[in-house]
Amino acid sequence: MLYDEGGSGTPILLLHGLMGSARTWADHLDWLRPYGHVYTFDAAGHGRPAPSELTTEAFIADLAAATAPITEPMVVIGHSMGGLHGWVFAAHYPDRVRALVVEDIAPDFTGRTAEDWAEMVQAWPQPFPDADAVIDFFGPVAGRYFLNSLEHGPDGYRLHGSVSTFRDISQEWGSRDFWSQWRATRVPALLIEGEHTITPAGQMRRMAEVRPGTEYVLVPAAGHLVHDDQPQRYRAEVERFLGDVLAD
Repeated sequence: MLYDEGGSGTPILLLHGLMGSARTWADHLDWLRPYGHVYTFDAAGHGRPAPSELTTEAFIADLAAATAPITEPMVVIGHSMGGLHGWVFAAHYPDRVRALVVEDIAPDFTGRTAEDWAEMVQAWPQPFPDADAVIDFFGPVAGRYFLNSLEHGPDGYRLHGSVSTFRDISQEWGSRDFWSQWRATRVPALLIEGEHTITPAGQMRRMAEVRPGTEYVLVPAAGHLVHDDQPQRYRAEVERFLGDVLAD
């Protein structure tokens, strides 16, 4: 579940989004290695068993146990669910995090439901017979994301977890907010939001306003997968941030 991607120095932990996998970071490993020792991680319920209770705290406990061998404070870089898990992890384990990068996720989705979204996912034409079918169905950006997430077997590509698990993870976000955990973090943080975001309007900018030591960047012409949609801008912002925080 925890993969050593090489490099040396400060540990850099990459956390994927909902329905993603460690492999979704593949295109970013080469430029990140000069900044530290890079690790990727498969969240519980994504190609391996989910926690018995699908709470954010259960996922954080799983993450903490899996990364226990990393004894030096980490730079945690997370996309979507991974961004949320990154700052909740930092709130629970402040001595284990050196800095945060949070991509396209906000603290408060209360009142939203994942039922319609889950029905749509359930209707996907699985298995996808080949890579071209995945790209045709999702488009070039999301298609690459899912090619790096779906399980590939003799009959093609399938989800690497149950739709009900993904639904229930998302449903929890509609029942509570995570502002207190965000305010509890104390490390330098970079927030990156796509112009065509999935987050409630203004929340990521508000995150920067309520917590010192936080930078906010809005990336034009980017959707939810900012790091894949606008990779050069994403890289430039993260490299600038890492250069600053690792120089301290």
